[in-house]
Amino acid sequence: MKKIRLSTTHMIMMSFALVILVGTLLLMLPISSADGKSASFEDALFTATTSTCVTGLVVAPTATVWSTFGHIVILLLIQIGGLGLITVMAAFVVFLNKKIGLSDRILLQDSFNLNNISGIASFVKKVVIGTFIVEGIGALLYMTVFVPEFGLKGIWISVFNSVSAFCNAGIDIIGENSLCDYATNPVINITTSLLIIISGIGFIVWWDIIRVTRNIKKQGIKAFKGLTLHSKIALSVTFILLFSGTAMIFLFEKDNPLTMGTCTTPEKLMMSFFQSVTTRTAGFAAIPQEYLTDSSAIVCLFLMFIGGSPVGTAGGIKTVTLAVLFATVISSIKNRDEVTLFGRNIPKITCTKAISVTCISFAIMSLSTLLLSVYSNGSFLDIIYETVSATATVGLSRNLTSTFNTACKLIITANMYLGRVGPISLAVAFKLKNTNTNIIKNPTEDISVG
Repeated sequence: MKKIRLSTTHMIMMSFALVILVGTLLLMLPISSADGKSASFEDALFTATTSTCVTGLVVAPTATVWSTFGHIVILLLIQIGGLGLITVMAAFVVFLNKKIGLSDRILLQDSFNLNNISGIASFVKKVVIGTFIVEGIGALLYMTVFVPEFGLKGIWISVFNSVSAFCNAGIDIIGENSLCDYATNPVINITTSLLIIISGIGFIVWWDIIRVTRNIKKQGIKAFKGLTLHSKIALSVTFILLFSGTAMIFLFEKDNPLTMGTCTTPEKLMMSFFQSVTTRTAGFAAIPQEYLTDSSAIVCLFLMFIGGSPVGTAGGIKTVTLAVLFATVISSIKNRDEVTLFGRNIPKITCTKAISVTCISFAIMSLSTLLLSVYSNGSFLDIIYETVSATATVGLSRNLTSTFNTACKLIITANMYLGRVGPISLAVAFKLKNTNTNIIKNPTEDISVG
């Protein structure tokens, strides 16, 4: 019997599927539900998927539908999903002072989308420790608001919210309105925004910033030049998207009485900034998404589609992908052979991958929008908002998720899974292996495009 050899891509996809399956079975237990009755398979599967894929779309309020045990299961799924099962398992090996084998190092390399396996064990250790430190600080900041309001229960709410925000899950156990009741609370807004941004820029940017920060005393402001090209792109695009998004949302919503029209100007700016941040795959809502103007909703669609940065907990096509796409277009317009960013040439394979990621993501969203329009009674804007949110693992909804039938739930469940494992992983997983070593190249012929 021929032995089946799984690629690292297959193993990564299967690891997420395994976590989702275990989470589904646990959430179907009567102890997981607040009413003591077993949840339906479709609801348990949807919740396990949205937690593991750190999306945040929910078919029913998390705070009231699930018991404390259910909340613990969901929190574990969020943490494992944010870091990845492979990372969690490797972390146990590292902290037990065991060596990670070559095959496992390669698996971790693909899981984090790194360029090499050098120092992978140290990288995993720093990622886990850094994650817990940031989540711990976030929980302490949340406690200053939630403990006075909820008592000792506020500690649990703070921990849950901090993990959910850092992992860009957007799931909370406060109530049915997400963070809408805290839309003007600076502590909640700033803490949540920082957790989302810090995790969204990517782990490798963390260490690069720390490395450069140590040299600031010697080099001053020029230390920014010491950042890697990846970090420069990720930070620059993040900054541009956050503040341009804030400006546009403020402009389109400042007079909308259903969102922020009755607030003061500082409050409007804070709410606009939070909306710009949360669309970067976080999913917490400080204002009801269904009341956004069409202009703001379109802006949010673009922000959700782009998402955060690579090698982090965020989804979307990623900031670096957007920068490479833009640079490729500029290079084509100027009729240049090289694609450059910050004075560095970008490899053609990277440009091709950026185009592939964008096209496959767009194809998945388009197909799911078409399917959802068949089985759902929602408006076109509500449907496309839902599909982009699911595929980019954002978790924001225009109050459509709760109306889903079984078919709609399965469509969005598939979207969330595909969005988390990544469009390229999907394409690689189903590619046919070429066993012919004598490859004959086809002749080249020019065609007209555009």
